[in-house]
Amino acid sequence: MKIALVCPYNMLELSGGVSEVVTHLRDELVKRGHEVKIITPRPAGFKGKLPKDYIFLGTSAKFNAGLATDGTWTYDIEAEEISRVLNSEKFDVINFHEPWAPILARQILALSDTAHVGTFHANLVDSVAAKSLVNVFFTYGKGIGDKLDIITAVSPAPAAVFLNKAPDHRLAKSIRYVPNGIDLSKYRTRPASAVKNPKQKTILYVGRLEGRKGVKYLIKAYHELTSKKDDVQLLIAGAGPDEDKLRQYVKDNEIPRVTFLGRISEADKIRHLHKADIACYPSHRGESFGIVLLEAMAAGLPTVAGDNLGYQSVMTGLGALSLVNPQDIIDFSRRLEVFLYQPELRKIWIDWAEKYVEQFDWPKVAQMYEQAYEKAIARHEKIHAKAS
Repeated sequence: MKIALVCPYNMLELSGGVSEVVTHLRDELVKRGHEVKIITPRPAGFKGKLPKDYIFLGTSAKFNAGLATDGTWTYDIEAEEISRVLNSEKFDVINFHEPWAPILARQILALSDTAHVGTFHANLVDSVAAKSLVNVFFTYGKGIGDKLDIITAVSPAPAAVFLNKAPDHRLAKSIRYVPNGIDLSKYRTRPASAVKNPKQKTILYVGRLEGRKGVKYLIKAYHELTSKKDDVQLLIAGAGPDEDKLRQYVKDNEIPRVTFLGRISEADKIRHLHKADIACYPSHRGESFGIVLLEAMAAGLPTVAGDNLGYQSVMTGLGALSLVNPQDIIDFSRRLEVFLYQPELRKIWIDWAEKYVEQFDWPKVAQMYEQAYEKAIARHEKIHAKAS
């Protein structure tokens, strides 16, 4: 198949979950023998060379919609340019990631007459700001669904946007859930320098430092734990708008053994995952999946996680033991203590995670996308045959 993966976000200057999924999916589909191009907007002011197998359409602009995280949307797209690309490439299927994001998908769909798959990533149902944004763009996005042959979503959380707003749409009853993937071998490989400290327990957080991620609740729960245990430390890796406030909170409350690592490389993240005793991701809203949970599982690291819609879709079965309301500081602290100091529970959890995480290896996830593309092409051809 000749496949186009459309990402509405700035893929060259900003890292993010959707762009990482698109990149990994492209690599895996190429391994499976497909020809794959990535369509994405040109970053504003970008003067660099166009990467191999990338197509720029339009220009990206940064915005903050009150969702506690930044995003981008696309502008300055010419219909003539889109038509030229579509006529030249002749894709068998186009996979639009976040098809409601303005305005790249809508403009391509208006001019494309091939099979279309829409993939929803973002959780826009568990905050007032997110729901308001959906209401604003629903009229804009209504026509998009009519041009899609298949809809996929990484979990029920992002699918809820479509199901809640268009429950009677022809695609509502046939949504396919295709999870995010992970390179298992990369995270399972323990770096030689990843040696645990036998005299000190380590709690690790890796991610953005912003309100919805719940890092302040983690610090409070950790502080409660240090009133009983003096052999534990907290490592916080990442950066974001709340970093200065969090550092000041730790200082003002004299919370011991908290280290802010700042942004770390992928190699350092893997090393810390293998050195830590538990990982903790206390997001209380806004999550649609939870790749960070899979990374910890693959590294054999027990995990405590916020009980939000996205993480619930990952932490099923025995994994539900990991879910906690991060705003309940006492219960949160107890959960950290149990996962740190109960070896029997740790072994049960690690054994479960080792088997459970296998289903998220990229080759298996790419195969699910491949099947969705084949279904979309068959459905498109069937509709086309009826029309003619």
